[in-house]
Amino acid sequence: MIIGVIDGQDGAIGAGITRQLKEKLPADWEVVALGTNAAATAAMVEAGADQGATGEGAIVWNSLRCAALAGSIGTVMANSMMGELTPRMAEAVASSPAEKFLLPLSDAEVQIAGVSESSAPELIEDLAERILIWVRDPRENIL
Repeated sequence: MIIGVIDGQDGAIGAGITRQLKEKLPADWEVVALGTNAAATAAMVEAGADQGATGEGAIVWNSLRCAALAGSIGTVMANSMMGELTPRMAEAVASSPAEKFLLPLSDAEVQIAGVSESSAPELIEDLAERILIWVRDPRENIL
């Protein structure tokens, strides 16, 4: 089974997610780094991703083959990540049959109501725990 981690810019968020998952996932689960640019992909691969791919085609194609996708909420918002996430990428992620695990981190133009103020490391840890619960039993209600 494959979990795709999507990130852009410097890949720090994706690297944090990748590191958390690789420490705790069962051995038969693979983490694929999906970067909007080469630097982001490299950061996630360095953090332990099993494979890495970069760009629009990679994100669109892998959105269909992953059991789960993880990243910031910007991964479903066209032109987020300072324009690195294209409308085609956002549509592919949002329309993917994969389970989506999204962090409430976004560009300054978006406010997400009802979200507590937490640091990025705390949010990444919570996201990784939600994924691990889902991996154990995808039908389990994690909220």
